[in-house]
Amino acid sequence: MDLKNSTILITGGTSGMGLEFVKQLSKIGAKVIVTGRNVDALSETKKQFPNVCTFQSDVSNPKDIEQLCKEVTQQFPDLNIIINNAGMMRLIDLQDTSLDLDNINREIATNLSGTIQMVHQFLPHLRTKNSAGIVNVSSGIAFMPYSAAPIYSATKAGVRAYTQALRLQLEATNVKVFEMIPPGVKTNLQNDWEKQPNQSMMMTADKMVKVAIDGFLKDKKELKPFLIKVIKLASRILPNVLLKVGHREFKEIKKLQKSKIV
Repeated sequence: MDLKNSTILITGGTSGMGLEFVKQLSKIGAKVIVTGRNVDALSETKKQFPNVCTFQSDVSNPKDIEQLCKEVTQQFPDLNIIINNAGMMRLIDLQDTSLDLDNINREIATNLSGTIQMVHQFLPHLRTKNSAGIVNVSSGIAFMPYSAAPIYSATKAGVRAYTQALRLQLEATNVKVFEMIPPGVKTNLQNDWEKQPNQSMMMTADKMVKVAIDGFLKDKKELKPFLIKVIKLASRILPNVLLKVGHREFKEIKKLQKSKIV
């Protein structure tokens, strides 16, 4: 797709991969629109990139999405690409009874429901464009459930399934559907984790976004680095091994928690 002459909306565009998308797409020459929940973070993004337009909006809130779509499509009728990047990832013990239902649902509302609702709201507008695109961000964890972050794992598997179904339903339209599949990426998602991930196994946001943009320009359906190809293959050949490797992290986190209590 032609990114230079596109108008692109990025959810969760004030940090991590979202902010890197802002940086690289702005450099290409695209018109960039950024959304996020935090007003201060939006202001900081605007300072760094004066040419971007910002909107405060929470993808977990359907009313926010409705209002966002109304305002953006009125002010930017040329909008032709949305990147559903907003997300959260938490380490959760499913036996923790202190978590109420609102809390336990937070990642679903942001990662999965938010993505689905953004697409549903903006799709009629995108259908009016000669060339349009939707990018949904899933994760390598969609192929290898990570017991330390069970709800995140479920949402990303859901995003992948939804994106594949969406692509099939839109195959005869002008809207192309892409799935961005990052491995572990160094972002602020892990800032408050009790056990930090192995940094040597993590990819930097700038490299991951470059992979995504290069794939996007070539109309690749899946925007992914080589490591994801390895994970996909391993999930078919050695699924139980991947599960055990991931679950080892959960056990180590539980040990850390117990040692703090003692």
